[in-house]
Amino acid sequence: MIYCVEDDNGIRELVIYTLTASGFEARGFAKPEDFWAGMKTEKPELILLDIMLPGEDGISILKKLRSHLQTASIPVIMATAKGTEYDKVIGLDLGADDYLAKPFGMMEMVSRVKAVLRRTAPKSEDTLSVGEIEIDKLRHRVSVNGNEVILTLKEYDLLMLLMENVGIVYTRDKLLERIWGLDFVGETRTVDVHIGTLRTKLGEAGSYIETVRGVGYRMGVGK
Repeated sequence: MIYCVEDDNGIRELVIYTLTASGFEARGFAKPEDFWAGMKTEKPELILLDIMLPGEDGISILKKLRSHLQTASIPVIMATAKGTEYDKVIGLDLGADDYLAKPFGMMEMVSRVKAVLRRTAPKSEDTLSVGEIEIDKLRHRVSVNGNEVILTLKEYDLLMLLMENVGIVYTRDKLLERIWGLDFVGETRTVDVHIGTLRTKLGEAGSYIETVRGVGYRMGVGK
């Protein structure tokens, strides 16, 4: 079930029609109070949430969703007619999973919905994924968009550590300690070289490995 919270009747009805035609179950809500009532009866797989709403705006709704354990993990795509970057940044900082700027095409909306649902789908404990990157722990296999990527053991261990700790910054010294061991005799340049080759092998998905200037590296959230 997908919920669409949108006070514009035309847009809301078109979104619901398109989602239904695309094989999804969908419900629309014109007012925040109706949405909260709906949340008490059924939790959706994803919420399309307009920022400009009567009574309670989308940012406030997003804050409430993210502050309660029962709703914190529900994916949210924010939508707004505003052209500024401010709403986008605030929404994403508060935990929105994606952003649609009005006017948006219906096919683009469906594509974004599918992408977010794929990204946020529960994964097996034997599978680890960030964006297009996936690690099959049982088979010791790394793939990007389903295509296998051949890594060395150190590259694999490095990628595994970063993907198991998304958003956490590791210094070069800490990475040396965790991957190469306390008795390793070498320089932190070793880490930089392995990060470089790892990014190259992952292709465009290598951009998920972020450099924190003056500190080290972290795995960013899948886009």
